Amino acid sequence: MPATFKAVTAWTLMGFALGCPTTWAQAQQGPPTMQPISRFEIDRTEVTIGAFRSFVQATGIRTKAEREGASLIYEAGWEKRPGWAWHAPYGSPGADNEPAVHVTHAEAQAYCKWAGKRLPTEAEWREAAYTERRAPAPAPFITGRTYAYPTGDSPVGANCLGDCGASAKPVAHAVTSRGRGHTPVGTTALGVNGLYDMGANAWEWVDSGPGSEQATLGGSWWYDAGPMHRDHRATKAADMSVVYIGFRCARSR
Repeated sequence: MPATFKAVTAWTLMGFALGCPTTWAQAQQGPPTMQPISRFEIDRTEVTIGAFRSFVQATGIRTKAEREGASLIYEAGWEKRPGWAWHAPYGSPGADNEPAVHVTHAEAQAYCKWAGKRLPTEAEWREAAYTERRAPAPAPFITGRTYAYPTGDSPVGANCLGDCGASAKPVAHAVTSRGRGHTPVGTTALGVNGLYDMGANAWEWVDSGPGSEQATLGGSWWYDAGPMHRDHRATKAADMSVVYIGFRCARSR
C-alpha cells in the first residue's frame, strides 16, 4: 500500500479520534474508509477527487479525458465537453470531497490496484448495496433483509432526479440541461450497510468479467429512482469516460 494512502488514512482516523473539527465530507478528501460485508469489504463512499489526485501524483497517469481534452455527457445524444475531467467534473475545478468521475473502467481498476484494493465484482456490489449484513443493524435496517433500494424500502434520501426527495444538495458548479449534478460524498442519507450513494449520485463501475462492456450499477443524479432498484442492470463501453460514472473499491477479507 502506498505511503500516501497510509498517511492520509492515519490522519483521517486521528481527526475523528481526537475530536478535531473535521466533518465526514471533509475527511473523505482522502481515501474512503471501508465497511465489512461478508467475505469482503467495500469503500463507504465513492472515490473522491482528492483521493484520485493522490493516485495521479504518485503514478503520473493521464486519464483518457485529459489526453483527449474532453469527456462525455448525454444531452440530446452523447456530447463531448472540452475541459471536463476527473479534477474538473463540469469544466471548473471540483472540490476534493466530490466523487471522481470521467474515468474509464481501466482507470478505475488502476486506482483500486494502486490503493491495495480492486473493483468489486457485480455480485459483491449488489450484496453490499441491497442486503443488510451488519449485526446488529441500526434502525431502520434489519440484519439479513434484502431491500429494494440502497437507501432501504424507498429511494428517499439519495441524490436522484425527481423522486428521491429534496434533501440532497448538489455542487453549485454543475452545468447540464438535466438534473442538478452530483453531491459531495458522505452528504446524502446513509444506506444499507452504512454505505453512502450506492444508489444515485454517480453510476459505479464494477468488475463484471472480461469484455468491452462493463456493468455500471446504482443509477445517478441524471436519472430517477428506477436505475437504483435491485432489479436494474446497465452496461457501458469500458473505455467511456462520462460525467456521471464514478466508482468505489473493494478488498477480500
